[in-house]
Amino acid sequence: MPPCFVWPNVSEKSDGGNRDATKRSARERLQEERQRQKTRDKRRRTLIVASAVVGVLGLATVVGVIAANTGKSGSSKAGPVVAPSGATGKDALAIQTGKPEAKSALTVWEDFRCPACKSFEDNYRDTIHELEAKGLLKVDYHLVTLIDGNMGGSGSLKGANAAACAQDAGKFTEYHDVLFQNQPQEVDDAYGKNAKLLELAGKVNGLDTPEFRSCVENGTHNSWVGKSHEAFTAGKFRGTPTVLLDGKNIFADEANPVTPQKLKERVEAAAKGSGGTGAETGAGKASPSTGSGTKSGAKASPSATKTAGNGSANRSSTSSSTSSSNGSSGD
Repeated sequence: MPPCFVWPNVSEKSDGGNRDATKRSARERLQEERQRQKTRDKRRRTLIVASAVVGVLGLATVVGVIAANTGKSGSSKAGPVVAPSGATGKDALAIQTGKPEAKSALTVWEDFRCPACKSFEDNYRDTIHELEAKGLLKVDYHLVTLIDGNMGGSGSLKGANAAACAQDAGKFTEYHDVLFQNQPQEVDDAYGKNAKLLELAGKVNGLDTPEFRSCVENGTHNSWVGKSHEAFTAGKFRGTPTVLLDGKNIFADEANPVTPQKLKERVEAAAKGSGGTGAETGAGKASPSTGSGTKSGAKASPSATKTAGNGSANRSSTSSSTSSSNGSSGD
C-alpha cells in the first residue's frame, strides 16, 4: 500500500515558512523604523546646529552694534565742548575757509578716515582752492567720525581734533589737505595715534608747535567733534562726503552730478549774476578722477563705490549704521 500523504507534516512546513516570513517582515520593519529614527535624529541635530549658528550670528550682530555705538560715542563725549578758533554756523560746528563775503557757499561733511572723502578731495581740491583764491567761494567744513563707528578705532575723532587744533593755529586748510593726501587704508587706524598726526604736522610750515602738540595730545576739541557728528546724524545724511552747493546736494543726480568743471562754471555764473568779478565761465580744467572709496557700513562697510571724479563718491557705510536719506555721496 502506498504510503499515505501526511497532511499534518505539510501543515507544519507551511507554518514554519510563515513564521520565517513573519520574522523577516518584523526585521525589515525594525530596520525601516531604525532608519527613520536615524533620519529624524539627523534632522534634529541639523536644526540644533542651525539654531546655534543663528544664535551666534545674532550675538555677533548685537556685539557689532554695541561696538559701533561705542565707537561713535566714546571719548568724543568727554570734557567740555571747546570750539576751534573762528568756528562758524549753528552751534559753531563749522570751520570756514575762503572769504566770508563770497557769493557761493559749499558745505562739506567729511571724515578723515573715509576713502570716498579722499576721492572727493583729490578730484575737487584744486578747483575749490582756485575759486576760494578768487573770492568766489567759501567752504564750511563739518568733521564727523563715521568710520570710527563703522570700523572701530579713534582715527576719525583724533584726526578731526588735530584739524581743529590746526584751525586754532591758522593752518586748517594746509593740514586738512595733508591728512587726506596721506590717508591710510580705511582698516588702518593710523590716525588714532597722536604720534602720526604730529608727524604729519611737520609737513605744514609753522604748525608743529608746543601749543598744537598739547591740543592734539589733550584732545582739546574731542567733544566739539562729537557734537559735530551728532549734527551729522540728526541731519539724516546718507554718508560721507556729503557736499552741498548753496544748500543743494551736488551728487543728488547721479546721472548728471556736479563735476569740478561744472562746479567752477556754476560758481562763476553766480558771481556774475551778483555783479561779482568772477572769471569767465568755462575757464580751467576739471581734475582727473583718482581712486575711489569703499563699506562701512557700509558699509560701512563697506559698500558700492563710484569715484568722485565721475560725479559721485562712495557710500560710507554704513552707516550701515548712520546712512539714511537727504542724499549725499558717501563711504
